[in-house]
Amino acid sequence: MYNKIKKTVEFIQNKITFKPDVAIVLGSGLGEFAEKITVEKTISYNEIPNFPVSTVSGHDGAFIFGYLDDVKVVCMKGRVHYYEGYDISDVVLPIRVMKLLGAKILFLSNAAGGINLSYKPGTLMMLEDHISGFVPNPLIGPNIDELGVRFPDMTNVYDYDLQNLIIKTAKQNNIPLEKGVYLQFSGPSYETPAEIKMMRNLGADAVGMSTVCEAIAAKHMQMKVCAISCITNMASGITGEKLNHEEVKEVANRVKKEFETLVYEAIKEMAKFI
Repeated sequence: MYNKIKKTVEFIQNKITFKPDVAIVLGSGLGEFAEKITVEKTISYNEIPNFPVSTVSGHDGAFIFGYLDDVKVVCMKGRVHYYEGYDISDVVLPIRVMKLLGAKILFLSNAAGGINLSYKPGTLMMLEDHISGFVPNPLIGPNIDELGVRFPDMTNVYDYDLQNLIIKTAKQNNIPLEKGVYLQFSGPSYETPAEIKMMRNLGADAVGMSTVCEAIAAKHMQMKVCAISCITNMASGITGEKLNHEEVKEVANRVKKEFETLVYEAIKEMAKFI
């Protein structure tokens, strides 16, 4: 796996000498955020040998290198998911590649189902913590010593300083922001009402099909991680309505201006942590 990661990094470095400081993963409905980047280079996942390619509507599948204000970024316009049939090590391969390309901070975003009964579609939730265990841990197997230690501490997966920065940024821009715990299920089927009840009892505020495995891989590599969920629907059994991906994209599009502003303004402030 490490050789695969190195070959991917070398392929990209042969295409561009740009060295990013912040890595961004855009979730469902946030693809247009990439238009805010002053682009140096775009590399489609399809161009990269042995690279996982997203098959989900709303995930275009490209690395975008450039500047957000004065911050050097690499942006994943579309991610891959475990439910698409990839091994979990391939799902987190792009995260590992962005770290080895130079990124010190990882900013994750996603669309999620609301479990917390005080949430509503359109709520933005900053991740304070997560619950894994429902998808394979990406660190299973021989440890890649070049990336990190065998048993990495997960006490502070979502960096406290970055959390405070995001909270401050939201207040400065009058953007309502909740804080909570995110749980990753494998998907692609939505959860049952009984599963949602279980998740609430476990302490989860939101559920989705990404992010946790990426955060674990990043923390293993000593990256500073932060993440924001857009609650695009209330989870199964709460409203009695059936769930569908079109609703996810529709709500994400409705609140994308606030979401994009929060991400953009927060990243501008992250220069002090680089």
